[in-house]
Amino acid sequence: MSLFRKLFGSKSDKEKEEETTSHGGKYMPPVKLPIDESFMINFKDNGGKFLYCDTMNEVYDNMALIIEENNWQDKSAYFYDQNLKQSFNDLYLNTSGLSDATYFVSTCENLISDDGSILLSSNQLAEKKLSEFPTNIIIFATTSQIVTNIGEGLREIKTKNANKIPTNISTIKLFKPAAENDFLTYGSPSKNLYLLLLEDL
Repeated sequence: MSLFRKLFGSKSDKEKEEETTSHGGKYMPPVKLPIDESFMINFKDNGGKFLYCDTMNEVYDNMALIIEENNWQDKSAYFYDQNLKQSFNDLYLNTSGLSDATYFVSTCENLISDDGSILLSSNQLAEKKLSEFPTNIIIFATTSQIVTNIGEGLREIKTKNANKIPTNISTIKLFKPAAENDFLTYGSPSKNLYLLLLEDL
């Protein structure tokens, strides 16, 4: 079975039966997926779009494709992270302040496997609320940033920033419009989010 089918395709009854048998029967506890597969499934279920990249050249190519697909050639990007802005210089992106930007390009702290969310902090957002950023967001992250849960992500933030722990820690989990009566997502801003995921392991 191809990886794509394994991650996103539906299984036939025969495949389900074989899977049940190979895992010791239908009453056995479910086999836990690797955290990268679990993240990708949950991220997709949340409505996110990810592009897997083996090299930085693929990151640049996919960034250009996202801009072309959305007709953002004449629109402006906002970068809070100036090092990230520098790394995309060769694409000659139009950039502007936050209030005039059509899309926001950023790094993140971690990718959370358990719920497919993106963990951010003041390192990416300064002290602004997510609702103040454009609806369109492009996140650049690496596979080594995938962690099991938010608790693990918070520990990594603390370890990496021992001298000055960042504030304004937040997650983005909703990547598609929520139903008006869905109280579970009340107050969570919905974002049109692309993830450029670079393999670094």
